[in-house]
Amino acid sequence: MLKRPPYAMVVTYVEDPQQLIMQLVESARVAPLLADCMEVPFFVEDQEFEFDDESARQLGVAMLNVIAKGRPEVQKRLNVTQHPIDEPPDE
Repeated sequence: MLKRPPYAMVVTYVEDPQQLIMQLVESARVAPLLADCMEVPFFVEDQEFEFDDESARQLGVAMLNVIAKGRPEVQKRLNVTQHPIDEPPDE
């Protein structure tokens, strides 16, 4: 089996055609570019943590929220539950 280096995922919204593009980049190559970028942590420190349907949904919502902050055309299309599905929203 071919051993691959660690990758980062870059998600970009493009206007023409309107789509999200995901690109894999070797983590070492993109690290210098990320040094001055905003970070949005997604904590997985808990020993009991598993990537399940809900954590994948929350990660997707977080990514879309960040993209939408700079893209009004994405913001107007967001129709997602911001809180975990099995918990009521904070009031």
